Amino acid sequence: MPPVDQPNLKAFALNCSLRKSSSDEKSSTDRMIMDLFEAMRPHGISGEIERVADHDVKPGVLSDMGPGDAWPALRSRILTADIFILGTPIWLGHPSSIAQRVMERLDAFLSEVDDRNRMPAVGKVALVAVVGNEDGAHASHAACFQALNDVGFTIPPNSGIYWVGEAMQGTNYVDLEQTPDALASSLRTAASKAAHLARLLKVDRFPGTD
Repeated sequence: MPPVDQPNLKAFALNCSLRKSSSDEKSSTDRMIMDLFEAMRPHGISGEIERVADHDVKPGVLSDMGPGDAWPALRSRILTADIFILGTPIWLGHPSSIAQRVMERLDAFLSEVDDRNRMPAVGKVALVAVVGNEDGAHASHAACFQALNDVGFTIPPNSGIYWVGEAMQGTNYVDLEQTPDALASSLRTAASKAAHLARLLKVDRFPGTD
């Protein structure tokens, strides 16, 4: 449990599956995020998740792309949370196209600085959860973490969580009867370090520059 004198934390996750939640197929990315939430719960972290495909997120690099754009509401929830989780499947060795769109929309943070030159995500912690049954987990983490760091998020150590099944086979993460021991350990480690870092930053935010 979190220290008695420390407040609880909030996590917000975006599932960048290509499928809408109305699809009959279950989402491995959803399961990975929910497993991470479970690992976070003993640290006083509550989590919420949205599937980006359920929302009309317009292409672009601004925080609001005009009428009908669903991004501003999702952006607000990212900034309300202490910990942001980007969850993506691997397609052709890369993060999904929806994950790429999320990162493109976050690009707006580069110019949305406060009077101390701090971007909106400064002081927020970010994790990346990746699932797939082909190679590409490390490359996906590299792409996502670099983008998240560029727009101001803080990345804890050992925070790249992934499961990759046997290539060209039909078993997905959501099909497993139980979480593999190595992954369960990685989830606990990422949850612990994210909680510790988020609490530090909540109390003592990064300084700005003049």
